[in-house]
Amino acid sequence: MKVVSPLIVALDFPTEEAALALLERLDPTLCRVKIGKELFTCAGPRLVERVVARGFQVFLDLKYHDIPNTVAAACDAAADLGVWMMNLHASGGRRMMEAAAERLARRGSRPLLIAVTILTSLGEEDLAEIGFLGGPAENVSRLARLTRDAGLDGVVCSPLEAAMLRADLGGEFRLITPGVRPGGAAVGDQKRVMTPRDALDAGASYLVVGRPITAAPEPLAALRTILDGIPG
Repeated sequence: MKVVSPLIVALDFPTEEAALALLERLDPTLCRVKIGKELFTCAGPRLVERVVARGFQVFLDLKYHDIPNTVAAACDAAADLGVWMMNLHASGGRRMMEAAAERLARRGSRPLLIAVTILTSLGEEDLAEIGFLGGPAENVSRLARLTRDAGLDGVVCSPLEAAMLRADLGGEFRLITPGVRPGGAAVGDQKRVMTPRDALDAGASYLVVGRPITAAPEPLAALRTILDGIPG
């Protein structure tokens, strides 16, 4: 099924029932969906397969970070679920990322494999506290280049870094941006945010949007409103 928008709706729910109830109110041709740690932990692989069976392309957001062989095996198992995209932490290093990319390359068709650079919840003081030298932009740029060189398809980044990465890494490298909020929406726990239109203009490939859609009285109407406000 062809998806005609860059929006990825974050299914950040504590139960399978809540996630499936939202899917009943969305259109798989207008968005993809993201399944993260909370929902995957409570509902497991079976939910991923159920969401795929409903026609939604799934971004499995588990941010793998372990020794190379373990991460490669996990990515291969995720691909068996039929996911469209998955991610790992770039800070796991070149060998870990290369092992995962090489394992997926053995498949006839494979999901996209992307890396997390610096979480959008982390500001400069947070990075200093955990021992990262420099600010968010410097660390994002360094980790994104490492991700590209390891053979991955793209990175998760703040929309505020999208223009920098697009200029540095070219047009084919995918940039997936959380921290996207429509004008007037609450920022929540994200520190580096941007509107959907501005994020796409800056070079983002896909936009992850959660509460502005999932908490709306009419989620499909909220989704359409966001789509109406971004470049065609």
